[in-house]
Amino acid sequence: MFAAFLDAHPLAEMIGKMPGCPFPVFEDRAAWEAIAQEDRADLLAYYESMKDTPYPMLTASQFMAFVKSGSRKAYEDPYFLRRRKLIASVMHMCVTGTQTALGDVIDGIWCICEESSWVISAHNVNPFPGTVKAADKPLPDVHDRYVDLFAAQTAMILTLTGALVGKQLDRQAPIIRRRMADEIEARVLTPFMTRDDFWWMGFIRKDLCNWTPWIISDILMAASIQWTDSLRFAQMADRACRMLDTWLAVVPQDGGCDEGTAYYNMAAGSLLDCLTLLERATEGSMTFWRDEKIRNMLSFPLKTRLENGWFVNFADCDARPYLCGERLQCAGEKTGNAALVRMGVELRDTPSRQVLDVPHFSRLLERLFHPAAQLAEEKAAPRDFWLPDLQLRVYEEDGLILCAKGGHNGESHNHNDVGSFMLYANGEPEIMDVGNMVYTAKTFVDETRYTLFNTRSMNHNLPLIGASEQRAGGAHCARDVKRIDGGISLDIAPAYGAEAGVLRCCRELRLNKALTLHDGIELAECKPVTWVFMLRNEPKLAGRKLQSGLLEMTWSGQLDVQIEEIPVTDVRMAKNYPGSIWRLALTGGAKSIHDETFTIERVKSHE
Repeated sequence: MFAAFLDAHPLAEMIGKMPGCPFPVFEDRAAWEAIAQEDRADLLAYYESMKDTPYPMLTASQFMAFVKSGSRKAYEDPYFLRRRKLIASVMHMCVTGTQTALGDVIDGIWCICEESSWVISAHNVNPFPGTVKAADKPLPDVHDRYVDLFAAQTAMILTLTGALVGKQLDRQAPIIRRRMADEIEARVLTPFMTRDDFWWMGFIRKDLCNWTPWIISDILMAASIQWTDSLRFAQMADRACRMLDTWLAVVPQDGGCDEGTAYYNMAAGSLLDCLTLLERATEGSMTFWRDEKIRNMLSFPLKTRLENGWFVNFADCDARPYLCGERLQCAGEKTGNAALVRMGVELRDTPSRQVLDVPHFSRLLERLFHPAAQLAEEKAAPRDFWLPDLQLRVYEEDGLILCAKGGHNGESHNHNDVGSFMLYANGEPEIMDVGNMVYTAKTFVDETRYTLFNTRSMNHNLPLIGASEQRAGGAHCARDVKRIDGGISLDIAPAYGAEAGVLRCCRELRLNKALTLHDGIELAECKPVTWVFMLRNEPKLAGRKLQSGLLEMTWSGQLDVQIEEIPVTDVRMAKNYPGSIWRLALTGGAKSIHDETFTIERVKSHE
């Protein structure tokens, strides 16, 4: 898409001058004094919360913890704290117009510039062409600069720091800004322009993910402020756009994000950052807001938003992910999508919230200087969404919301969950997807990923064939997938390995006042089948009827029942599901044909 446009409209002809910093600098006191009082209070309180905490040490032992114990947090916690404190200190200077936090700003800059690498320990090895394993490279090599998500983000943070308070830094020592500029150039900008072997660029690997737009958005921001040569920037932007084309080629036309809604911020949201910067740099000559795929990508969360902060959360997606409301509002404004604007305004958070996950300085500033739109009252229509490429179905009726998916088990951030579903009642999860867990060294290694509790099909709302679970890989997929009234039908037999001997596993989910789940399974030999339901509330059994929370479930066959309470001990999962969850397993005896129907409805009122 971008390549065709740029071949006909060279960027060098459209960028007459460098776009520069899009935000007010320290000396623009009128702009900073005009920010809302609640935003001012939020930023000052954020600085106060960490002003007495010194910049933490970053040690070799902390870095090596990833290959020794599998811990990412040992290095990432102090790494991100440094960046958060720097941002908080810059904000204190800009909001107050004083030098109180200048020492903290200088110390933060110097600490970060002195780091051997801006790459986090979990990303220290460029995994393609795959000749080096993490265990063989436990520490960064200063002679081989890699650019990961957070090296690029650090470049963006330092660039904005220099742009906002640079003149104040120069009064202390001009070398500070020169040092920042040199490090940004050597660690990020030059490698981006001269290296072709970083996997996320798309030259040696085509199955890209959120890394591509996320990194590119931060690099474009850094270069657009730091560089003064518009021709050089045009060459970078052209190179970046052609990389984005490779990423866009793997995004489905329906705009669905197979990484889950939580990755919208850094996938479609980062594409939005790139597009708005290019529009500004070309003074409106380069815009793509009418492109159907881009519009679909930017509006994806509208299809996955449920109630009470919950979202459809297949794959590595938290059940209650943080979405940047200001970016959603911006996307809606750019594409003329009033529903997306409304959602963005409703999800807007404090400025400091933009840096509590990963410290995204530009998002904080966008939030600060992009006021919320004024909205008229509007009643939302019941959900009835179908994304044919992602094979995601969301349907609502009478206080129940069905979320179901097909797809394949080679998706980015995949869980082995083809054919799984969720059911919400009165806006709360009842039959649930357990979501994400704290990332460790096991999370993104093929040999260990599917030993994790949350990625295995046995912990999703799916049948087990004998002892066989679904298998990972793109060939393990759904077939004959169809949107039906109130639901979805599909055959998930290919999702199981050959050893399972599944000839067909035809699943139909239909919501019509109650949810009806029908599975027709044909096996090459007689085997038992166990239907698994992951439940948020403790189930109570009475014969062939089971009650869990607001739901009652009945089934047609003679099934053995097993109920397991699972205390939630993972810190990340516990943010969404504190306490316990329950695993319900209903097993039918060994046979070659299994035909089972489950009826799930809301508990009837006793009034």
